[in-house]
Amino acid sequence: MAARTKARKLALDILFAAELREERPTEVLAQRGRPNQSELAEYGHAVRIVEGVQEHLDRIDELISTYATGWTLDRMPVVDRTILRMGAFELLWVDDVPDAVAVTEAVKLATELSTDESPRFVNGLLSRLQKLKPSLSL
Repeated sequence: MAARTKARKLALDILFAAELREERPTEVLAQRGRPNQSELAEYGHAVRIVEGVQEHLDRIDELISTYATGWTLDRMPVVDRTILRMGAFELLWVDDVPDAVAVTEAVKLATELSTDESPRFVNGLLSRLQKLKPSLSL
C-alpha cells in the first residue's frame, strides 16, 4: 500500500476519533504520541491532512452542506462526513495531490469502510466540488 494511502487511513482514524470524542483533531494527534517505525513514511501527510481539515473545517463543512443535496452534515454517517472532509481538503487546498487522486482515494476509503451507497455519494459530492473548484472562493 502506498505511503499516502496509509497516511489517509491514519488521518481518517485521528479525525474520526476526534469527532467521536468531541476534541480538536490536533489534540487527538498529540495524544497518539510519536509515530512508530511503520508509520514514519506516511506520518507527514497524515499530519498535513489532520491540521488542514481542522484549519479549514468551517469552509469545508459549508461546502459539503451546500452541495450535498438532500443530506445535512448531522444526518451523514461520521465516517462519510470525515472522508468527505479529507477529500475536500486535499481537492481544494493540497496542490501536489492531483484532483482525480483526491477523489479516487476518498471513494476507496468509503468503499472499504462505509455503506454500499457511500462510495457513490462521496464520488458525486467530491466530483461536484472538483468541477466547481475554479469558481469557489476559499
